[in-house]
Amino acid sequence: MTQTLLDVRDLHVTLNTARGPADALRGVSFTLQRGQTAGLIGESGCGKSMTALALMGLLPEGAAVRGSIRFDGQELTTLPEPALCALRGHRIGMVFQEPMTALNPLHTIGRQIAEPLRLHKGLSASAARAEALRLLERVQLPQAAQRLDAHPHQLSGGQRQRVVIAIALACGPDLLVADEPTTALDVTLQREVLQLIAELVREDGMALLLISHDLGVMADTVQQMLVMYGGRVVESGPTAAVFARLAHPYSQGLFAARPRLGLARGTRLATIPGRVPELADLPVGCAFAERCSRVADDCLQAPVPMQAVNPGHDVRCLHWGSA
Repeated sequence: MTQTLLDVRDLHVTLNTARGPADALRGVSFTLQRGQTAGLIGESGCGKSMTALALMGLLPEGAAVRGSIRFDGQELTTLPEPALCALRGHRIGMVFQEPMTALNPLHTIGRQIAEPLRLHKGLSASAARAEALRLLERVQLPQAAQRLDAHPHQLSGGQRQRVVIAIALACGPDLLVADEPTTALDVTLQREVLQLIAELVREDGMALLLISHDLGVMADTVQQMLVMYGGRVVESGPTAAVFARLAHPYSQGLFAARPRLGLARGTRLATIPGRVPELADLPVGCAFAERCSRVADDCLQAPVPMQAVNPGHDVRCLHWGSA
């Protein structure tokens, strides 16, 4: 029987803004089994990265959290900071979307990879350096031995991202959180890095939570996907099932807007009208209502519950079957 590694239940995060308290996450719930891969997808401002920061205990100062985050049976929302520090980088690794800000420009690559090994594993300086070299070779960094004493600015964007992945994997985590890990890379490097992450996840049997705005990445990389909008999950299910029946108007809009090979020169891509609302402006009802062609009065009056499309495939839309 597969064991649940991560169980997020009714997670709410409220931030202090210049306009007063604003809800960044509004009742997010999902589970992740050991060895399972899942993806969070949506535009910027939908709550994807905020979910990742909540899992890591790295929310902005003053953020208020309600709900539950259980990791391997342990509640994280009430865990003291020292206990969270013992988990971060050890049992939960994170790949940040911009490696140049994730890496310390003053320290060498070797020292930064060795730090979690010395902190969590108690390795000596020489043993940690040897393991850092093995990790750089594992993430296929060219001339790995010479790179140990290099600084981040001496590496290319793709090389820096490989270093960030090596740091995240250093202690053999049970869960890897990858927050848009290919944002700063060109298309060829994006594919290489995503293939590398997928291979490493398979080899180590760890769970993966991948955050992206790219539907193609989700289709190729994860078993389960959750579409987020306005701080809520608006559609979720097995990736193949969701793509077979995109039920939420937002999911359909994202799919229609994707670039495709074979389009005639000058063809304009479909767009979703409007933009993601500010946190302080989120309505009581459906957050997508102002951008939706199917909006009706009942969409605006109360929070929309999840409804079953098929077993395991759910959507937060009152009119999903009317298309």
